[in-house]
Amino acid sequence: MRRFAVISDIHANLEALEEVLRMVEGMELYCLGDFVDYGADPNEVVELLRDKEVRAIMGNHDAAALTGDTSQFNPRAAMSSIWTAGRLTPASREYLRALPEELRVRFEKVDIYFTHGSPDDRLWEYVDPRTHSDLFGYYLDRLGVQLIGLGHTHVPYVWKEGRRIVFNPGSVGQPRDLDRRAAYAQVTVEGSDIQVKVKRVEYDVGKAASRIRAAGLPESFAERLSTGS
Repeated sequence: MRRFAVISDIHANLEALEEVLRMVEGMELYCLGDFVDYGADPNEVVELLRDKEVRAIMGNHDAAALTGDTSQFNPRAAMSSIWTAGRLTPASREYLRALPEELRVRFEKVDIYFTHGSPDDRLWEYVDPRTHSDLFGYYLDRLGVQLIGLGHTHVPYVWKEGRRIVFNPGSVGQPRDLDRRAAYAQVTVEGSDIQVKVKRVEYDVGKAASRIRAAGLPESFAERLSTGS
């Protein structure tokens, strides 16, 4: 039996990340991208996950902070990306630049595929069961895998068909499902059997919001932490 954790969309929220890492201590860990933007601690988040040797992929906000291309962002998100880009250390940039856009792993009899957006648009497409569930079987067949993990939406879900699963662990640092608690997924693989459970954990929202305000970032980034919206 193998058990591991999957996180995504930390968005420079160090307080949330530290609490999640305490919950998954000792477990193998995967990150589905968006280390940075919106929050006040991009370098600290990158350094912490780098030092823990987390296996990770790139998110759209990571890519934007590296390239400076904010053309697909709304004005507040673009401002956050520019702010982040101006503060990333050379070491953080080097780490983010080396991240792949997709990752395949195999545990026991289960082949797994991870990306940030979708298998068709790895950085930018939002995948939601309400709009994409008819494609999930196609994704699984095309990729030849039994488990797919996606991020980007900040909304957790677990879709299952027989022994095959598509899931989103939700967001560590900026949930958008009206639950302010940090989200992550715990995955258990035993033979060809797969179980995915979304977990939630409280963290010091007030401290994270205060750091956003102190950094001069938009007030809305701080406010939404308390509502999960």
